[in-house]
Amino acid sequence: MSYLLGILFFTVGNILAWFQFNSQFVWSYWQNRPILSNVIFAIPMGMCFWYAVKHIVAASGELWTSKLVGFGVSNFVFAILTYALLKESIFTPKTMICLFLASLVIVIQVFWK
Repeated sequence: MSYLLGILFFTVGNILAWFQFNSQFVWSYWQNRPILSNVIFAIPMGMCFWYAVKHIVAASGELWTSKLVGFGVSNFVFAILTYALLKESIFTPKTMICLFLASLVIVIQVFWK
């Protein structure tokens, strides 16, 4: 259960991070509002990452696991949101291989004891 909660918190945190950093490329309103973007997204994003690390470390007993699971989750969130909102294809050989490798990192960290 802790792995699942950790992955969920990493997912929400990375969604918030994507919007904090990349809204400027989707909507012109955000192009010159870095402070507002940080005020709105930074605290809930930071809380999500804090709880993600807490749950992953509780499940695995290792801090490295949280780093690597967070890396894998962030790649998937970035790929999906960038494709959905900016129409940048994830279906290139380079990106698909990287996403496959990111999924392997998650699987290794969660299931290799």
